[in-house]
Amino acid sequence: MPVTFHIPGALREFTAGCSRVEIESSPETLADALLALWTVYPGVRDRIATEQGQVREHINIFIGNEDVRYTGGLASPVSAGCEISIVPAVSGG
Repeated sequence: MPVTFHIPGALREFTAGCSRVEIESSPETLADALLALWTVYPGVRDRIATEQGQVREHINIFIGNEDVRYTGGLASPVSAGCEISIVPAVSGG
């Protein structure tokens, strides 16, 4: 089963307008899944990760309903058929 990424509106220009992207490979971790996403849509990488390869502060990533900040970050396990949501932080006044 593929892993599905939910892409926020702000990043869709880098995924050819797609709001959902399916990765057919079988990643074991979030890092593997993101690498597969970046292989298909390389423009997304710099918007999600720092130069050191860490998830940017203002980007929240959820595997299912779990925030990866509390499940192991990039080492968080990914299961077949799971859904990964990329959610930019929203701020303002």
